Amino acid sequence: MPPQLQTVSEAKARRDLRRGIDKLAECDPHVAEWLPRIGYPKPRARPIGFVGFARAIVAQQVSVAAATGIWNKLEAGLGAMEPIRVIETPDDILRTMGLSRQKASYIRGLAEAVVSGTLNFDDLHAAEDEAAIATITQLKGLGRWSAEIYLLFAMRRPDIWPGNDLALQEAMRILKKLRTRPDEKRLRKLGEAWRPHRSAGALFLWHVYHHAKGA
Repeated sequence: MPPQLQTVSEAKARRDLRRGIDKLAECDPHVAEWLPRIGYPKPRARPIGFVGFARAIVAQQVSVAAATGIWNKLEAGLGAMEPIRVIETPDDILRTMGLSRQKASYIRGLAEAVVSGTLNFDDLHAAEDEAAIATITQLKGLGRWSAEIYLLFAMRRPDIWPGNDLALQEAMRILKKLRTRPDEKRLRKLGEAWRPHRSAGALFLWHVYHHAKGA
């Protein structure tokens, strides 16, 4: 595996996450208030490279269970989830594995971009955050949210802030005791105070969200 595509160990990811949240708790009393109540979240990880993006496409607008079922059918049907296997498989066969016409088109376009070199993961992983996001969002089916989630979970960048994530917006409302849920613009503004630990902040907010909704 090329150096740029290596991921950090789970132990390091856990240490970095706790360190980031501790830094936020030092400067934000709302984080400091919630941290003793709910503790630290676990690090999250997604596959890197083609598989990571393909799974993101499969998961769009369906439940976790449905996405898992489709993914399992794809892996079983293709033998291996590799770009060349996707390219060699007709769309009607991909659709029998559970993909919609649109998602089959998106995954095929992703596979073609990888095979042609249009999307080079070494270059992508070496790029700065905004440059990487710009590269990803040029691909059909992958918007800014998908790009930011990839940078956060697969590449484990430390300062990623998916401002249009509805769960993060609701969690910030809960955390900050806001009257209304902040929209993307306001959430991005609120997140500025958490630089350069916004990835840790996002993971903590999802933790707040699940705790609050579960409670």
